[in-house]
Amino acid sequence: MGIINNFNIGEIAAIIIFFIGVYGIIARRNIVKSVISIGIMETAIILYFVSSNKGYEKAPIAADTVNSAHIADPMPQALMITAIVIGVGITAIALTMFINLYHKYGTTNWKKARNLRDKEL
Repeated sequence: MGIINNFNIGEIAAIIIFFIGVYGIIARRNIVKSVISIGIMETAIILYFVSSNKGYEKAPIAADTVNSAHIADPMPQALMITAIVIGVGITAIALTMFINLYHKYGTTNWKKARNLRDKEL
C-alpha cells in the first residue's frame, strides 16, 4: 500500500482509465471502437497531468509575488489544453479515414479490411 499512498485519487483514476483504453484497443477489432479507445487513453493522460499538482494550490494570477514558492505552475494546464486540441484533430482525421475505408471496403473490422486490401493488390 506504500506506493498507492504516493498517488492522489485523480492519478489513480487516470491510470485505471488509461488501461481501460488499452484493453479496448487490444480486445476489439472494430475501427470505431479503436478510435474511441485512443480517445479514452488521451483523456486519461490529460487527467493524470492535471491532477498531479503537487500541493500548490494558488493560481499564478491570484498569488502574491513575495511568496512565489507556493504558486502553481501554469505550464501543465497550457500543455493539456494543447493536447486536447491535438487529440480532437487526430480523432477527426481518424474518423475521416475510417469513413473512406468503410466506403471502399464495406467493413469496420481491421482484419477484414486488410484482407480485402491484400486481395486488391
